Amino acid sequence: MTYLVILAFVAILGSLATALYFMLRGGSSQHSKSKNMARALGLRVGVSIFLFLCILLAWKLGYIHPTGIPEGQ
Repeated sequence: MTYLVILAFVAILGSLATALYFMLRGGSSQHSKSKNMARALGLRVGVSIFLFLCILLAWKLGYIHPTGIPEGQ
């Protein structure tokens, strides 16, 4: 599970970097620039949702457990 989370965060950061690249330099026309940037940001949203669902599934199956301050202390 740890490797999945690390891989997802790397993919999210890579997608953000790609969107920044397309925003600053990508393509000669405004249409191609915004299309590529929107695609990169859409990929980031998709990876974020996938990561969230994987964390919920891992919690439900008992692979991970919440930690924090115990109740009543």
